[in-house]
Amino acid sequence: MIIVTGGAGFVGRNIIKKLNEVEKKEILVVDNLSNGKKYRNLMNLDISDYLDKDYFINKLLDNPSYFKNIEVVFHEGACSNTREWNGKYLMKNNYEYSKLLLFYCIKYEIPFIYASSASVYGSNMCNVYCRNNKIINSIENPVTMYGYSKFLFDRYVHNILPKVKSQVCGLRYFNIYGPHEFHKGRMASVILNIYKKVKNKESPILFVGSKNFKRDFVYIDDIVNVNLWIWYNKISGIFDCGTGHARSFEFVTSIVLNLLNYNTIKYVTMPKEIQKYYQYFTKANISQLQGIGYENKFIDVNEGIYKYLNWLNLYMCMIVYYFV
Repeated sequence: MIIVTGGAGFVGRNIIKKLNEVEKKEILVVDNLSNGKKYRNLMNLDISDYLDKDYFINKLLDNPSYFKNIEVVFHEGACSNTREWNGKYLMKNNYEYSKLLLFYCIKYEIPFIYASSASVYGSNMCNVYCRNNKIINSIENPVTMYGYSKFLFDRYVHNILPKVKSQVCGLRYFNIYGPHEFHKGRMASVILNIYKKVKNKESPILFVGSKNFKRDFVYIDDIVNVNLWIWYNKISGIFDCGTGHARSFEFVTSIVLNLLNYNTIKYVTMPKEIQKYYQYFTKANISQLQGIGYENKFIDVNEGIYKYLNWLNLYMCMIVYYFV
């Protein structure tokens, strides 16, 4: 059995899809479906069971032998709202929950691959090099409570890795975009938000100065491929997971608008309450993955956006057909 926490979410759903493609169908999905619209992400997937995240962790603690023959745990579940400031909530969901699951996997020597985040770097450039369980030139400086919750768990993992026999690997995701992120709302990628604006005959909104705000935009397929490659090759450590290229929001927006035959953008001033918590620049250090033998090329943002928009057009046609 394979366990995917956050299996009804963006990354989790796409990992399960890829596992199905290689005939992996004994999959336990762990999630919180308080947002019932996420059920659509589980449609057309082969899974063996579903458990609520709270019931799952309680079952794990009360009766550890209940779950048997676990091949791997992909821990994608967490509060992913980067603007959440409830520290108690974030530490419970992103830190304490992750530790409990980590302890279980270490005890029973189950591969544990988890989602970290580029938010751990805050306003600093991303320059972590991790090999053989060592982190060199670490400049993490989270500026949000969300980033801190991810950072603290990374630090915890880093400190115990030398004593751990089983596989434990964290992947610091950069700005992911691609199919099945509708449920994320305002936390969805800029590509999806622009697409929805244009389809509603509204002008996309960017902050003034967006040509200077750059992020590493990575297509979901690449995120999935790295996760599976890490598992197959029994890699432990903490690694950046992005393309290694930083593109401005204005550059990305122009690609989307050109493909949608739309040319109007509305610019607004960034609110002061956001300015000091905003990541103005991110870029993954892909030499980390290359250093452990990962040779797959990441999808260029032009190609990725083209693929995504084609999928969105097809998906929206299906939604209209089934729900009108």
